[in-house]
Amino acid sequence: MDLSEFKTSTGQSGETVKINKDQEIELITRAKAGDEGSARRLIELHQDRLFAFVWRIVRSTDEAEDICQETFMRSMTNLKDFNEAYRFSTWIFTIGYRLALNYLKHRSQRTSFDFRNVARSGEKSQVEQVIQSEHAEKVRDVIWKEVDDLSPAQKSTILMFYRQGLNCQEISEALDMPVPTVKSHMHRAREKLRERLKYQKIDGNDLAMLGA
Repeated sequence: MDLSEFKTSTGQSGETVKINKDQEIELITRAKAGDEGSARRLIELHQDRLFAFVWRIVRSTDEAEDICQETFMRSMTNLKDFNEAYRFSTWIFTIGYRLALNYLKHRSQRTSFDFRNVARSGEKSQVEQVIQSEHAEKVRDVIWKEVDDLSPAQKSTILMFYRQGLNCQEISEALDMPVPTVKSHMHRAREKLRERLKYQKIDGNDLAMLGA
């Protein structure tokens, strides 16, 4: 599917229509079968919200457009692997978020900015006390490995809350799911992480380091 014109249309479609889960699955099924119209419709339904979300992270229109284009290219290329038990928005926001983080890391290297010190408001002072230590580095690696094993919905809420500092309402809008559902995913994700980390003798309170 050719997405070359995506950059000129991002943020300008004015798309506000939302579809239910059954309609979404129907579009995905058709797109998987090679229907470009359905694939394009999936993009149109999500491009403005994805662009706004990514822009908030990278603060660059050009970079946000490139990241969104890459996000949709990856999602369409790997659509056969999409689990229809989840919302399409959750999947693409997780992809877009990872790409945005990679961009920030590369930008921080070019500007000599220490990206590891980016944390949620109120948590930074606690994290910075240990952020440079070898132990903290190892703990962070273990925690992120466990995060990668969470379900897409749980992983995306954790990423957005700890790494981007979004609140539950903002995550709700980004992922197109009710606030109680966001809180439920967050709670289950934290419980899973604490349980898994306990067996590795890591304090569950170290989850604050996800923002580092």
